[in-house]
Amino acid sequence: SFIGEESVAAGEGSILTDNPTWIIDPVDGTTNFVHRFPFVAVSIGFVVNKKIEFGIVYSCVEDKMYAARKGKGAFCNGQKLQVSGQEDITKSLLVTELGSNRDPETIKIILSNMERLLSIPIHG
Repeated sequence: SFIGEESVAAGEGSILTDNPTWIIDPVDGTTNFVHRFPFVAVSIGFVVNKKIEFGIVYSCVEDKMYAARKGKGAFCNGQKLQVSGQEDITKSLLVTELGSNRDPETIKIILSNMERLLSIPIHG
């Protein structure tokens, strides 16, 4: 099976089943692309039994290929990636994206989530 982000965003229905499924977003960061903001990627995931098996993200402008496989780790251009050992959230930098859905109920949820995140004493 295939699920394409662009067709789902255009209103076509999509149901994730247990079948092996490719999930593809050919222009991940469409808004960035439209505004010539350089963070755009091609994102591909492969799911079996509704569980992700692997994913690949190609950051076009940076020419970086990110790949991860369940149980095998994540890599950037073949180099193993590793998370920091930081466990104290107050020493973190929070990065978020608000999405493009302007439905009033969605906005309410986003703002509620942001309020909870902003109440944490983080660096920025």
